[in-house]
Amino acid sequence: MPRETRPEDSAGADDCKGQADFRSEADGGVLDAGDVKRIAGSGRLASQLDHVRTARWGAFDGDRLRLAASVPGRAPGDGTAIRAAPDGGCCVAHGGAVRVYNWMLDERRPVSLDHSQVNDAAYLDAGTLLIAARERLGKCDGGMAAFSAVSGELRHRFRVAHDRQVKSFTAGALAFDQDSSLFASCKGRLNEYGIGVWDRATGEQADFFYEPPGCALGDADKLQWLDATNALMVATLFPKADNCFIGLLDFRAKDVAWSWSDAGAAASLDDKRVLHAIAMEDERSVCVINQYDDLGFLDLRSGAGGVRWSSRSKLMNRKVPGEESCYPKLATHGGQLFSSMNDSISVFSGPEYVLTSTLRRSHGGAICDFAIGGDRLFALHNEENVFDVWETPPPPII
Repeated sequence: MPRETRPEDSAGADDCKGQADFRSEADGGVLDAGDVKRIAGSGRLASQLDHVRTARWGAFDGDRLRLAASVPGRAPGDGTAIRAAPDGGCCVAHGGAVRVYNWMLDERRPVSLDHSQVNDAAYLDAGTLLIAARERLGKCDGGMAAFSAVSGELRHRFRVAHDRQVKSFTAGALAFDQDSSLFASCKGRLNEYGIGVWDRATGEQADFFYEPPGCALGDADKLQWLDATNALMVATLFPKADNCFIGLLDFRAKDVAWSWSDAGAAASLDDKRVLHAIAMEDERSVCVINQYDDLGFLDLRSGAGGVRWSSRSKLMNRKVPGEESCYPKLATHGGQLFSSMNDSISVFSGPEYVLTSTLRRSHGGAICDFAIGGDRLFALHNEENVFDVWETPPPPII
């Protein structure tokens, strides 16, 4: 039977500002926020903070998560995205700004892009944020840049050149591999659509995969690097595109090694539209979710075949009439599959991905995005950009 976690079940859930006690492994005592900040300013920063973080929360386990904090946002309107930092911090993108929080959930100096719309953000490492932005009509802004996650200062702006001429562009989805490359979906002014590639060390453009007919690469909603396959998964989904496209790009052969599209599928009243997609950790399949919260799987080992849908998600969470909803999102971590649906996140485990837990809080509205990283899960709600922080309790001290 799946377990549902609510705030009242969570240790430390009353602490809305994320300033719960920090237990030191060294002395067994309790550190207040001032103690932690003094440690952060000392020369023993790395080792001391590792001890504090280890005492604060344990290794990530989707079936043991507890609500640790809820942080209200300061910006009007809905948030665009939330991203998890590898050290336990996070950032929230909305409009032309990205608000950054350290692992103690103290807000750092935000990254401001003036009037450019932020399309995506990603942590290259704990101290570096990649931000993709939309180009404004008649302006030479937009594109992709790296910023300091600590100071908010611009570190590098990534350029795109076509026929040896630098061009302005809109950057959409972001991704990077484990070694040397950064990727972004790109839209130029003269049909210069495709996936840009930059060298991680130099920041210079290394390649550009131009959009072939029938493959909407420049409008991609999701990019994901697959290490074992040595390919980039690209997904362009509804409602950005009328027809959903998911493909694997082989940059060595400059070829689409595998693809799937719902173009040409028979339309019906119960037509299933793919709203999000993620490659599973074994890289054998892609999980997708539709507007009915059904999960489906595409076999990456087969050159043909459609989505194998499962309707089990319909039994988990029903939308309350009149309640605002958000498009569902997917994530994987540690062999588990996570799916946001309305105001909750469902956790699926095991080889058959059986529902084992549900994370839900009593207020905040629908979840518009969530992210996993630094052994935490961050869930962004659509009401005032409030986000929740879920943690696995640390193991007992014996």
